Amino acid sequence: MVKSQLSFRLRQNASQNIHRNSKKDIPKKAPKVQSSKIERKVTEQISVASNLIFPSGDTAFKALLSARFCAAIWSYVSDCDETFNYWEPTHYLVFRKGLQTWEYSPQFALRSYFYLMLHATPIWIYHKLLQPNPLLLFYFSRCLLGLVCAFAEVYFYKAICKEFGVHIGRICLGFQLFSPGMFIASTAYLPSSFAMYNFAAACAAWWQQKYSLAIFFTAMGSLLGWPFAALLGVPIAFDMLILKKLYKDFITWAAVSAFVIGVPMIIVDSLIYGKFVVAPLNLVKYNVFGGTGPELYGTEPFSFYLVNGLLNFNLVWVLALLSPIAILLNHLFVPSKSKSTLYLPHWLSLSPMFLWLAVFMFQKHKEERFLFPIYPMVCLAGAISLDIAQKLIFRIWSLLKKIPNGTHYLDKTTVVMLFTVACASILSVSRIVVLYKNYHAPLDLMMELNRYPGEIKVPEHIQIQVCYGKDWYRYPGSFFLPNSNWNIHFIKSEFNGMLPAPYSGDPNATQIIHPYFNDQNKEDPSLYYNVSNCHFLLDLDLGKETELEPIYAAITDTWKVVASYKFLNAEKSDPLGRAFYIPLWSESVLTFGNFSLLQSRKLKIK
Repeated sequence: MVKSQLSFRLRQNASQNIHRNSKKDIPKKAPKVQSSKIERKVTEQISVASNLIFPSGDTAFKALLSARFCAAIWSYVSDCDETFNYWEPTHYLVFRKGLQTWEYSPQFALRSYFYLMLHATPIWIYHKLLQPNPLLLFYFSRCLLGLVCAFAEVYFYKAICKEFGVHIGRICLGFQLFSPGMFIASTAYLPSSFAMYNFAAACAAWWQQKYSLAIFFTAMGSLLGWPFAALLGVPIAFDMLILKKLYKDFITWAAVSAFVIGVPMIIVDSLIYGKFVVAPLNLVKYNVFGGTGPELYGTEPFSFYLVNGLLNFNLVWVLALLSPIAILLNHLFVPSKSKSTLYLPHWLSLSPMFLWLAVFMFQKHKEERFLFPIYPMVCLAGAISLDIAQKLIFRIWSLLKKIPNGTHYLDKTTVVMLFTVACASILSVSRIVVLYKNYHAPLDLMMELNRYPGEIKVPEHIQIQVCYGKDWYRYPGSFFLPNSNWNIHFIKSEFNGMLPAPYSGDPNATQIIHPYFNDQNKEDPSLYYNVSNCHFLLDLDLGKETELEPIYAAITDTWKVVASYKFLNAEKSDPLGRAFYIPLWSESVLTFGNFSLLQSRKLKIK
């Protein structure tokens, strides 16, 4: 990377940025920012950037895309909501076969089929053109999600470089590349991940004064993805309505975005459900005004997100939470020339993250995916704190020791940045490795099942029954089945809540109200399958059994072990060892069970 080329590119971008912002992007009603002031700030950035090595947009995109493709291939499905509320109905849209949850019953209609169709369309085209193995469709879709995420992240990165400076930009990029949180969220087929893509893009547009795009991306993330993501747009609305007085622009673009996104969604969902449906509204009504509905599916203590943040971001999480203190110290002790960005104060730029935490930290029902939308902002807040820490260290150094005039703080404190990023990256990679080694077994077993027809000849008219018991929520989805002749069933276990059920084979399957679906998480015995009729069974042996949950692999006269993989026994393992992978030591403090694919000895495939 040639320094002169980078300097020229930054000067060119800065010049275009000044010209664009002075003539187009800053609305007429906004308070005028003096051109000389903007030029002075950009000149300061250029003078620093000329001595920095930082990735260009193209290089950042290649690095991000590589990281996201790795996540697409190696990340496991960490949330059963992803499988049953998104992969399964998508499988139905493509193959007319899959599992349905109560949330897709017309009686409740909490989820949007329009959102599913956006993801199902490229899969359907790939399927119709090349007729690949369904497993390839799964990973093809994941790679597309990784591609979209990489586009949003590089847009986010470039906006950070312009607004906060290239030093903060490169730190944030380093945090994003190796973060376990981004590794998990980037290719998860969840509305919270979709909201994350759109929020990153909305912030990038906001920092560049592209308010129309900021509103549109916020609307995309909330209307089409997750309605609660609208909370992240409150600071943007505050900037437009309170600070800039852009009432007309805000109302116009909010109305246009709502119409462009909302109308097609309502039309498609109403046609599929067979009645008028506004899915985001139904979801909000159930979660906010539905009494104890969300709490039926588990509650967590206040510390849940604090611990989860440490696991997914380690040092970066601590730096991000300390960013308000860092910004205050920066204001008090760092010379004024180093304080400001081009447009917004740090507190306003970071306010969406703390607003989100303030709301979700106090909700009883907590899940890891609920924090996905703010993951890029966590990386930015951590980068800002680290940058301010460097400035403070340099400030203390300059007071204790005489430093030549003109010395920049990065000349003396770069080692601090490199050490912090290196430590965070090592911890992050360690976390990713432990997630793969400890929890990837269900996907590996389903791949074994997918290869099974190659070893035996299965007649086309035979229906193969694959069963899940106590570990049903680890099932990665019907895309892992070899073809449409293979079926998933659930057998009775100690679990006594609501289970998914196969879609009806009728043409109007999405419009049928089934009596066994309810919104109270009540068990319906009719959904259980007789284990004696299962051709294959996936079962986890953690060394304990009950009458309803025997160790099926030990019943050798009924079941034959086809394949077995190690799966972490969290209760009997060291907490630190299961959180981070430490070569040689981790194996000595971890206990594993066997996740096995079993074949019935009594039922023959003929």
